[in-house]
Formats: sequence, C-alpha cells, structure tokens
Amino acid sequence: MFRTVAELIEMAEKENIPISEVMIRQEMDVKEKSREEVFSEMEKNLVVMEKAIEDALKGVQSVTGLTGGDAVKVQKYMKEKTPLSGNLMMDAVSKAMGTNEVNAAMGIICATPTAGSAGCVPGTLFAVKEQLNPTREEMIRYLFTSGAFGFVVANNAFISGAAGGCQAEVGSAGAMASAAIVEMAGGTPKQSSHAFAITLKNMLGLVCDPVAGLVEVPCVKRNAAGSSLAIVSADLALAGVESRIPCDEVIGAMYRIGKQMPSSLRETGEGGLADTPTGRFLKEKIFGVTV
Repeated sequence: MFRTVAELIEMAEKENIPISEVMIRQEMDVKEKSREEVFSEMEKNLVVMEKAIEDALKGVQSVTGLTGGDAVKVQKYMKEKTPLSGNLMMDAVSKAMGTNEVNAAMGIICATPTAGSAGCVPGTLFAVKEQLNPTREEMIRYLFTSGAFGFVVANNAFISGAAGGCQAEVGSAGAMASAAIVEMAGGTPKQSSHAFAITLKNMLGLVCDPVAGLVEVPCVKRNAAGSSLAIVSADLALAGVESRIPCDEVIGAMYRIGKQMPSSLRETGEGGLADTPTGRFLKEKIFGVTV
C-alpha cells in the first residue's frame, strides 16, 4: 500500500503501469474484491456524476435562492459567443459549477473529495471527454487516478474545509482532477504528480468562508476556479513544466497552513466573505438571525 505520492509514482514506474492501475490493485487487495467488482463500484460514482451534470444543464435552483442557473448561463454564452478562455475551459467551468448547484439544490452528487468541492473532478472529466474521446473504462480510470491522489491527501493532511480551509477542499479536488487529466491525455505518472503539485500550490491559503454557513457562496464559483486551474496545470505538466517543490512537500505545506488558520476561516461562517456586510445580510435574510 502507498501512503505518499512518491511511493505511488515509484510503484507505477516500477511496474510500468498507470496510476489508476495502482489504485485499482490496492482497492482489490484492501476490499478483497475482484477487478470487476471494484470497477462496478466506481462506475456507480461515474453514473451519479453524469446524472448530476445532466440535471444541472437543465437548470436547478437552491432553496435559498443563493445559487442556481449559472451552469446554464455559461453553456448559453458558449453557444452565442467565443469564450476568451476557450470552449473546453468554459465547459469544465459550467459542469463543475453545475454539479455544485445540484448539491445546493439538494440533489445527488458524488463527494470528490467533499460535497463542497464535488464539481472539479466531474466538471473536468466531462469537459475533456469531448476532446479526448475516452472509452468508458478510461473514464472510470480517471476516477481511480483522482482517488489515488485524494487517498494520499486524506492520509497525510486533510480534505475538509473545517479542518484546513478551502485549500483542503477545492484545492485538493482541483489537484486530483489535474492529475487525472494528465493520465487520460497520455502523460506519465510523474507528470500527473507535477500537475497535482502545481494546482495545489496555487490554492494554498484559500480559506473556507461559506456565507450563512451554507455550501453555496462562494463554494460554487470556487469549483469553477479549481477546475480551470486543473486544466491549466495539466497542460503545463504535459508540456514538461515541473513543480520545483515535490508533490508530497506541497501537501505537507497545505497541512501546516491549515493548522495555522484561525477557526473563523475554517467553515464556521464567521470570517472572510461570510463576515462582509452582504454576507451578514444574506444570513439574516435566510435564517432570520440578527448578526
């Protein structure tokens, strides 16, 4: 079993297999299940992601009215204009936000690694799908690759905003997606690790400050940023650009930064954007609480 990214890469290179295969074998061993059973379990997650995006692109609205409909707006914009950042990027943004809009509307999503950051992995997957034309198996492997890196983060740092700020949620999610994009695009395990590191180190210090304590504002749009960064970082890694700070050290830095964050910036809804005049007004409007 691997516990660090360095060990994960070493195992992949030694066996000359992709990262997804390392994770699949570990799941088979730990759960004592066949390859078919492990694949079937992961495909269920893929189906949930697919359905969430389909629902989002039909238009959803949260009970509070804080979020909803932005995924549809972006798709409409793509059809009517030429996006400055390109169709693939904006498609990922739309589908990432859409997944989180479904979550806010009490729909079913797959936490990757959390509900608040659930848009980055499926958003990027179903966007790059249009360009890379992966098989169904390759799409499932995308999730295993994401999971392998998420496994390392969860065991060496944290993946919740309450524990380490949004860097631990959207930061981890975007980085997981970036590593998976690289593998799907034909990159090496080492390039996947560089993509992960580049994404996460550009999310370091990101606080968790949900307005009214709800996973809506600014969470939905942070998934847009996380998915965008994932695609850029994947391209950088595929171009041969490397992170000067090793992946495991970036994860370690994220952990230390999270421990240093005051509680007001770790999902309590007491600081950051939640503590702006508008943030306090929205909390009072939704819950009838004077703040």
